[in-house]
Amino acid sequence: MAAAIYSLCALTALVCAVFLLQAYGRGRYRLLLWSGLCFAGLTINNFLLVIDKIALPLIDLSILRTSVALVSMTVLLYGLIWDIE
Repeated sequence: MAAAIYSLCALTALVCAVFLLQAYGRGRYRLLLWSGLCFAGLTINNFLLVIDKIALPLIDLSILRTSVALVSMTVLLYGLIWDIE
């Protein structure tokens, strides 16, 4: 059951990233770019969670997962604070 939930979370983040980046391609609003990149990073984070908890349960990938999430949120934070349009 956990594998299904983790996979659905990763799939949802991927769909959000694709939609946000497509919207950026059409409208060129920079906030859509930063949000899309953030969700792309969160997709990687969720795929690493699936690998960490399901595929390789004996290997701890929590530091890598947390690092990816931190970089993703930092990208969005940069876009929200310093990219004034």
